[in-house]
Amino acid sequence: MTIPKEMAIPKELRIAGVEAFPIRLAPAGADSGRGPSRRDMQPQDVGQDYFISSEGWRSIYSRRHETCLVRIEDDTGKIGWGEGQAPVSPRTVASIVEELLRPMLLGHHPVDMEYLWYRMYSAMRERGHATGFYVDALAGVDLALYDLVGKRLGLPAHRLLGGRYRDRIRVYAGIGGGDAEVVANSAREHVENFGYGALKLHVHAPNREILELLSAVRTAVGVDVELMVDVHGTRDVSGAIELGRGMQELGARWLEAPTLAEDVHGHTQVAAALDLQVATGEWLRTAWEWRPWIEGRAFDVAMPDIARTGLTEGKRIAGLCDTFGLPVAPHVGGGGILSVAASLQFSAAIPNFQILEHSHGAHAHKAQIAHTYPLPEQGAFVVDDTPGLGVDIDEERVRALAANS
Repeated sequence: MTIPKEMAIPKELRIAGVEAFPIRLAPAGADSGRGPSRRDMQPQDVGQDYFISSEGWRSIYSRRHETCLVRIEDDTGKIGWGEGQAPVSPRTVASIVEELLRPMLLGHHPVDMEYLWYRMYSAMRERGHATGFYVDALAGVDLALYDLVGKRLGLPAHRLLGGRYRDRIRVYAGIGGGDAEVVANSAREHVENFGYGALKLHVHAPNREILELLSAVRTAVGVDVELMVDVHGTRDVSGAIELGRGMQELGARWLEAPTLAEDVHGHTQVAAALDLQVATGEWLRTAWEWRPWIEGRAFDVAMPDIARTGLTEGKRIAGLCDTFGLPVAPHVGGGGILSVAASLQFSAAIPNFQILEHSHGAHAHKAQIAHTYPLPEQGAFVVDDTPGLGVDIDEERVRALAANS
């Protein structure tokens, strides 16, 4: 790759500043498609802003959109922005960035992304912090470095990752809700008005009700639209297999997160029993975590979350999957606009990409911290050459939000 002299990165360039911003946006109002609807969960309040289901062992959710942004500045004043996904407790990620990671970053060359990720990861692995909030913080830093270096070179992050495999990133829209008529109408709207060719239902209901919802959606959108179901780990193995077989009869594409996040063997049983794809892995942040799942064929589609893995480790995970012939469908979930943008760059730069998650109703709400950002067109994002991650962050807005979080 030949870099014009005016864009070349000085050998003496150094990271001069690292800041983290926990932000919490007011509720979106409309159904965002990000996770199961509240009325399906019979929620119990946990503090002022969080709620959790009063039935079963389910995830905690926030009434707001929460995440942690990372700002890295080099010693010439060039800035890069990243995001460590934090749908709950973004201040935890911010503290890790500023108290632990910043001292390890200052004075280093920003182009050393892979070395820096490994250096920071290794600093806490012996202490048992090989996943969770700590690795989320690494992801935020990693994305900010790719954004910074890309902007300095005038290149999109996917070029830094090795090049562009595709010009369009196909996405599916997530839909929540428990009323069959309402969900079917929402599905029809996504297909007819916005051009989506794939939809995913987020549901916690009993198998019979899920299949009724899926049948209603299939009737509403026809046989050419791909349908997926995410049950957020709420089935046991036999229940997941029963659900998957019913979904197969309705022509569904995949069953996502069928059983417990820790249960690699249970996932393997489910994947072996079903003809449709089993998609999973949003909680697996490193190649070391992914390895037993890949070797055990515990899934058919890998779903790394780039605002949890970072681009550096995400690329390693995708490469490992590729050696086993496994496709990748990046998870986004509760991630913000930088998470979306980084996932687009990642999706463009891997050979084994299948499809990307997208929350149509929440996109503009998440993007209120940016002046410009990627927009989907007819069920896909068009890959362009905007430098870095392709988002122009409104720094004044971010600082104001963080001050009030």
